Amino acid sequence: MQIQGKTIAITGAGRGLGRAMALEFAARGGHIAALDLGAEDLAETQRQCAALGVQARTYVCNVTAEAAVELAFDAIVADFGSLDVLINNAGIVKDGLLVKVKDGEVVGKMGIEQWNAVIAVNLTGVFLCGREAAVRMIKAGKGGVIINISSISRHGNMGQTNYSAAKSGVESMAVVWAKELARYGIRTGAIAPGFCATDILAGMTPETLAKVTAPVPLKRLGQPSEIAHTAAYIVENDFFSGRCIDVDGGLRL
Repeated sequence: MQIQGKTIAITGAGRGLGRAMALEFAARGGHIAALDLGAEDLAETQRQCAALGVQARTYVCNVTAEAAVELAFDAIVADFGSLDVLINNAGIVKDGLLVKVKDGEVVGKMGIEQWNAVIAVNLTGVFLCGREAAVRMIKAGKGGVIINISSISRHGNMGQTNYSAAKSGVESMAVVWAKELARYGIRTGAIAPGFCATDILAGMTPETLAKVTAPVPLKRLGQPSEIAHTAAYIVENDFFSGRCIDVDGGLRL
């Protein structure tokens, strides 16, 4: 698919990887539908994309709310006339050990609210947005691309029972959707970033960052632009579908 002139919807587009992907696609001539919860962050993404000479609109949307997602995707199609690409990027972390033990005594455990919050945004939100995007792409009859942002943590990362489960799930959904939606000209894919230089890591001390990057063979964090470049590759390569691309600097958990 040629990106020029296409409509690309990106969840979690207010900052970090989402904003980087919005700017990557805008630089290639794509029109941007940016979804997030933060209106101010969205406004800045819109400003930067519009400066590249494309249409950019924002949609304040809670991806865990079915009705809100349906309304947002209706609005995108009404505003742009089409929906060609969806990137399911919105995600949160609420890390913690499954069971915390001190001196042989159980002193804590992952709370159900930690589990539910991460599953709701990172898994259910991807399901809802992917479903609604597919409905509109099928109705339009022009095909499309859906990309789910997974994570290196999908293999199972200590302290991330909730996050690892969700990120494994979104990779699996991309495989299922590739099989189900190919007949409608819709391709799917997933990207599994390693540790990247985003807002989540920005607050770390230099010592903590050094520990994070030490196991990475390339000895550095990934850049959001490198993940964005991978998303553009998936969209542009018409024989790519149903696979996950690891972009992790060689790290294996």
